[in-house]
Amino acid sequence: MRFRKWDNLPEFMKCDEVRMYYDILVKKKLSITLKRIFDVVMAVVLLVILVIPMLVIAIMIKLDSSGPVFYRQERVTAYGKKFKIHKFRTMVNNADKIGASVTVNGDVRITKMGRKIRNLRIDEIPQLIDVISGDMSFVGTRPEAVKYVEKYKPEYNATLLMPAGITSEASIRYKDEDKLLNTAYDADRVYVEQVLPEKMKWNLNSIERFSIFREILTIFRTVSAILGKEYD
Repeated sequence: MRFRKWDNLPEFMKCDEVRMYYDILVKKKLSITLKRIFDVVMAVVLLVILVIPMLVIAIMIKLDSSGPVFYRQERVTAYGKKFKIHKFRTMVNNADKIGASVTVNGDVRITKMGRKIRNLRIDEIPQLIDVISGDMSFVGTRPEAVKYVEKYKPEYNATLLMPAGITSEASIRYKDEDKLLNTAYDADRVYVEQVLPEKMKWNLNSIERFSIFREILTIFRTVSAILGKEYD
């Protein structure tokens, strides 16, 4: 997905709050191009390496519970484009229709197999498909559900200047987000009013400090976080 000129942005993004971040990124077009090359090459290599493990996981998901192998909820990426994300299904079929769009700790909708693969973030592997298609990147703001994007403050729309990501600094800091929402009476409301604003601080900061080196560092930090390292 190419970096657009200001005049070609969607109207909802043409505001002063977004312009500040746009002016930062427009000076880094080469880095953005290198980012895309890195994404495609690494995604293809990883898919080739992981195709057999992915087939095994798919079979285990089908044996564990009824429903499709992939979870394909509609999410939002660069410039407000809607796409259906690829994730291994970790919850009962149609889980988003019988509960909140965010997941809480101990969510009864999570399947036995789903609980195992969520802990190691294995359910995110199919998003390599979305990286190759251009809807996502390895590093970037996590793609939110449409109903949350509709509640964005103007400044938050700056995160839509870049493709959504598999991981981010916000994802690292909030890797146990489900536990934070566990005691909430209204998980969706708490997410929008409390969790999302804090995550956006990290997301916007990442745009301000964008560089290929920092993105590669974020990937390594993500691996460390999955293995148990805590980041304050």
